[in-house]
Amino acid sequence: MASTKELLEMDLYALLGIESTATEKQIKKAYRQKALSCHPDKNPDNPKAAELFHQLSQALEVLTDAAAKAAYDKIRAAKKQAEERNRKLDDKRKKIKLDLEAREQQADNVKVEEVKITRTLEEEIIRLREEGSRELQEQQRLIREQIQRERDINTGTGLKWKCKKDNASNAGYSHECLQSLFQKYGDVLNILISSKKKGSAVVEFASAKAADLAFKNETGLSGNPLKITWLEGQPAQASHIDSFTAQQVQQTIKQHKITGK
Repeated sequence: MASTKELLEMDLYALLGIESTATEKQIKKAYRQKALSCHPDKNPDNPKAAELFHQLSQALEVLTDAAAKAAYDKIRAAKKQAEERNRKLDDKRKKIKLDLEAREQQADNVKVEEVKITRTLEEEIIRLREEGSRELQEQQRLIREQIQRERDINTGTGLKWKCKKDNASNAGYSHECLQSLFQKYGDVLNILISSKKKGSAVVEFASAKAADLAFKNETGLSGNPLKITWLEGQPAQASHIDSFTAQQVQQTIKQHKITGK
């Protein structure tokens, strides 16, 4: 857990991308979205992913605990008020000695209040550390399960088309051709064209949605259609793709119809 000083320097609401008026439900939803995108398991090449994930976890701990959140909000509000006061200062008023002394006294009072509130926040953080955060553990468990579900989704499709063994062009189905045919459904991770068996290839998509749309809509080159199959059986998520997205893909296919060139 970061020190109290580091927590005070962070805008926990901005870190989660939410307003200070967000409800606990909105805070948890924002945490899941942010934490899922920067989870160390999904970003092994990003050295800062673990640090950001840890900061998000701390933000969730503070903002979902009523007492800790109240203490943090007081400090945040005091800082914003001080920043607003400083912004409004003009050069003329700064030169007036009495006004300067009054502001210095005001700043001292703010520091005294901040020390008091900081002490309260420290006590709440100590309590959180001693009790443990069951809510944080639950949220992280849900994230791990979602990551595992994403790993288990089948996004690979097998392709077959008519092609004679001596056809050097593979009946027109080159890597570039297949990329052009399938990229309109979503990100394509890999395309493998069999070098031993003519008229055969495998396409791997980044998502089950893209794979399912391609499976349902793609026909291939005119005059030599594709036969598309699932590599490991149709994924369960495929049945949940919304009809509006499917209609959009159908329109895209009509607008960019492949002619076989």
